[in-house]
Amino acid sequence: MSRQPENTKTKISKPYQLSHQILYVMPTDTLLTATRTHLDLDPMHSVIIEPIKKGGSGRTIVRIKPEGYATYIGIYYTMERADNANYLPVSKFLKKARINVPEVLYDNIGRRCALIEDLGDTDLLSLKDEPWEVREPIYRSAFEQLDKLFYSRPPKDLEFQPPFDPELYKWEQDYFFDNLAEIYLRMSAGETTPLRDHPALAEIAQQLGASARHLVHRDFQSQNIIIKDGEAYLIDFQGMRRGRQEYDLASLLYDPYMNHSAEEREKLLDIWEDVTEERPLPDILEKCAIQRLMQALGAYGNLVSNKGDEWFEQYIPVAAKLLGELIEGKPVEAAIKPVLDLVK
Repeated sequence: MSRQPENTKTKISKPYQLSHQILYVMPTDTLLTATRTHLDLDPMHSVIIEPIKKGGSGRTIVRIKPEGYATYIGIYYTMERADNANYLPVSKFLKKARINVPEVLYDNIGRRCALIEDLGDTDLLSLKDEPWEVREPIYRSAFEQLDKLFYSRPPKDLEFQPPFDPELYKWEQDYFFDNLAEIYLRMSAGETTPLRDHPALAEIAQQLGASARHLVHRDFQSQNIIIKDGEAYLIDFQGMRRGRQEYDLASLLYDPYMNHSAEEREKLLDIWEDVTEERPLPDILEKCAIQRLMQALGAYGNLVSNKGDEWFEQYIPVAAKLLGELIEGKPVEAAIKPVLDLVK
């Protein structure tokens, strides 16, 4: 889960606030050194660093503005999350597969930092209030990238994150109960345990986890689709893994940030069918959407309650409404509705 950038400038000699973590001299100094090395700059050459606020991912992401040069996005990452180390190798693979991603201009694995192409701040979410005619070509371009990913063949030695199997789907379900139900909504373990153990949830995890052959972005939502020259570019793909393509499709169709209407979702499915020449099975797409929204609600609960990032709280009712519509009248409703009933 990511969020809109903040444009506050900062002096590189002082710490600054980024995603509720104080980032001291080391990340900014490392990125500054990388910039000077990449451009062969004099030590006194003016370089401005602006923080870009993101979700809690153990990464420092900034916009770097060397005087007289193009801007860069600087990334410094810790090993707080295992997928952070995947960004660079996955990026190189995607670029070679001709999928629209920002170009890596400089990287130093030893120092855990990189400079990448600055695609700007215009993401799909920023077009939310634009007419459908403006958004339609961007959706089409995004689906074209997803279709290319489906047919891409990564090198055998490229390691991705663990695949979507029944255990990972179960983890997403538990993430929902842990962070949204128990921490954010203050339900007790005694209340949530029977819900977690509902056979309908286990059935979804088993059915979806039976197939994990193709690569999925894992966070295919409006803030991770950047627009440049009228085309969609994918970012934040370090969590890529094998799974069901319908999970990515559901992530965009049921994106709480965009809150598409049922009519818009049908239009999106029409575009998807036009791009891929097939339409997803409704049952599989629906179950992937349930999983994705449970994961998103768990993430929102974690970011608000544990990270103190209240910006995400506005999307909890939206995601709960979308999830409630999906589960209505289904066996899984008994496991999830008692939690959603507490969302205000």
